[in-house]
Amino acid sequence: MTEFVLGGGCFWCLDAVFRRLKGVNKIECGYAGGSTPHPSYDQVSTGKTGHAEVVKVGFDDAVIPSDTILDIYFLIHNPTTLNQQGADIGTQYRSIMLFADASQQRSFEAARQRAQVIWQDPIVTEISKLSSYYTAEPEHQDYFNKHPDAGYCQIVIEPKITKARQQYREWFKEEE
Repeated sequence: MTEFVLGGGCFWCLDAVFRRLKGVNKIECGYAGGSTPHPSYDQVSTGKTGHAEVVKVGFDDAVIPSDTILDIYFLIHNPTTLNQQGADIGTQYRSIMLFADASQQRSFEAARQRAQVIWQDPIVTEISKLSSYYTAEPEHQDYFNKHPDAGYCQIVIEPKITKARQQYREWFKEEE
């Protein structure tokens, strides 16, 4: 199993899309990229911990290629806005890819280059070494499936799922 740690705005959005992909067998919302040990959501939301909201995506790259995971990542968030995704503003919402080793770093850099072709503005996605990762609180795990009728889920998350499904239909699990 391959694991990527990726941030692109609110972790609920990435979680909801990646959870629906064939070959993805682990999704976890968490915090990474900062210096505060064992931060809480309340601490991260201040923007003072240095951490970003991220997801840890575990997948079988024999089922879904890592390049597909990364291309979908760049599709479902705006990697050209510094510390912001829509109305979510602050360093905790930055576009960030945290690599475990040199091979992942090269994959992330290649994905960022591929994505630049489809984005008019320069991509500002940070690519950094993963030094620590902290699992988010239980209420943040699988948020979309637990609260599908919530306003944020309908207005922000559902369109991202729809966009990814339209462009990567073959990688989506059958709808339940």
